[in-house]
Amino acid sequence: MPPRPFRLLGAPTQLGLAPYPDGTARRVNEAPHALRARGLVARLGAEDLGDVAAPPYRDFARGALPIRHAAEIAEHAARLAERVAGAATPDARLLLVGGDCSILLGALLGLRRRAPGARVGLVFVDGHCDFAPPDVSRSGGAAGMDLALAVGAIDHPLARLAEDGEPLVRAEDVALLARKDLADEPHYGARSVRRSPVVDLPLEVVRAQGLAVAADRALERVARPGLAGFWIHFDVDVLRPELMPAVDSPEPDGLALEEAEELLARLLAHPGALGLEVTIYDPGLDPDGACGERLVALLERVARRIA
Repeated sequence: MPPRPFRLLGAPTQLGLAPYPDGTARRVNEAPHALRARGLVARLGAEDLGDVAAPPYRDFARGALPIRHAAEIAEHAARLAERVAGAATPDARLLLVGGDCSILLGALLGLRRRAPGARVGLVFVDGHCDFAPPDVSRSGGAAGMDLALAVGAIDHPLARLAEDGEPLVRAEDVALLARKDLADEPHYGARSVRRSPVVDLPLEVVRAQGLAVAADRALERVARPGLAGFWIHFDVDVLRPELMPAVDSPEPDGLALEEAEELLARLLAHPGALGLEVTIYDPGLDPDGACGERLVALLERVARRIA
């Protein structure tokens, strides 16, 4: 098979997050620009497709709506889906740079539009399971509910974005890897995800079984016959907080950079991998740019391994 270069698409949004403690909007929307400034496009040898702009942030105080910015997130997901559908082709891998985790909805919607009627798998590599229903979520942010919304586990319009009203991905087509949110239960929905068909491999299980086994178990779920490829979600809060403090909800422990490289390379090397989204890196919490450089260097090493 000939090499599959990366196409880079930015999704600069912070709509799925609550504000900083001082009440100002978080700056994860600046991540695509900050990572490009670190040379991401050239270092990956990627084709730069530009950005899909999001509506402005306005919901500074959690109001009566169960999910912040729900209408704006739906609007952004529709625009993002249009671009993803055209960019996710067999001859390239799409790298979608967020922004917060709500971009998952637009990515999956675009993959559905790319191949109507086909099912795709999802490998969800995240420090949290993001399965919280609105009444459990402390923030009301879609970034902490995105997986639950994607599989239709929440009764909300954001869980019915597809034209046929079906979930964007089936829970039985999802593998969740390396979450480390046990101390925050139930606020991220761990109880619900354990009752679902999602393959759930928390960090301690990934470590006990080994990265290769965990990746193979995920691939067994998402690359099996009947699925038209799979998408990879990578939230940088899955990394150790001393390596990646520039996130909104850091948790103790996490993957080392070498572990993340190994896991992502194993997943992206599979011919069924349609692409990767990177979320939650916040340049506003990275004054010297060290976290951004670590992230770009990580993606560069992964790209070299799968070239």
